[in-house]
Amino acid sequence: MKINVIIPNYNGADLISKNLPSVLDSLKDYSDSIITIVDDGSEEKDYQKLKDFVSGLNNKIKIDLVRYEKNKGFSSAVNKGALASDAELLVILNSDVSPEEGFLAPVIKDFEENDNLFGVGCLDKSEEEEGIVLRGRGVGFWKRGFVVHKKGEADKSDTFWLSGGSSIIRAKLFKSFGGYDEIYNPFYWEDIDLSYRARKAGYDIKFENKSVVTHRHSEGSIRKHYSKSSITKISYRNQFIFVWKNITDTVLIFSHFVFLPYHMLKAVLRFDLAFFEGLSLAVMRLPDIIKRRNKQKDENLKKDFELFSKE
Repeated sequence: MKINVIIPNYNGADLISKNLPSVLDSLKDYSDSIITIVDDGSEEKDYQKLKDFVSGLNNKIKIDLVRYEKNKGFSSAVNKGALASDAELLVILNSDVSPEEGFLAPVIKDFEENDNLFGVGCLDKSEEEEGIVLRGRGVGFWKRGFVVHKKGEADKSDTFWLSGGSSIIRAKLFKSFGGYDEIYNPFYWEDIDLSYRARKAGYDIKFENKSVVTHRHSEGSIRKHYSKSSITKISYRNQFIFVWKNITDTVLIFSHFVFLPYHMLKAVLRFDLAFFEGLSLAVMRLPDIIKRRNKQKDENLKKDFELFSKE
């Protein structure tokens, strides 16, 4: 299987110089593979540093460096590389992710054994303040009118979504859904959205704990370039967008609007201005959300209640 590693980058030349060698090592048995680094409007100095590093590498794997002149966001950056790819598998890695040796072998086996497999998520050894946290498998529930998600145990193969920071997706299926929905730019929920749509359309996704990456969250571009309040506001906005765009079961939609006053009151009591900012931003995107919702109707083979985690 031809493999295309897609690495979105925003002012992360130092991160890529640290993590790209392990990516190259992981591809040594896949000689026809390619790496595409999509620079998402980095500052000129950082972009030049990235160009110099890539051009100075001596390796057999082809590395393409493409660029947006202005920063657009995670979905757009990944799509720029992925939608133009002629590979069979897309390996999507954040710039702060370093794969362990042999991480691709179990994933390729998964794809060979299941033609209905949309994508596979990796075991993410996340370096955080409290130490190493095993992430990569997620569970999701419908709770008080919203989709809520959290980390799942790493000893199971089912997952609610494939993390955009470390996942492998069948390219033709990624393209058939139009890639990550850019309505979620600059970040968050785009990976949950695509995974949910794929599962609702009848495809399988899987968590593979034999495919291991190290994820240095504290070094990533989001926390470096966005304030905590901005991140929270964008997260709220995209949580609303996800529900309005994807949830079609009548009972669930009804419960969303029934519980909305409850959530608004809670936000007032905890002085959570970001909640109302996120809601306002989502309302402003309603025409785009409705267009997408209507377009997706023909994809749906499963009911929403079938897709939520059982644990």
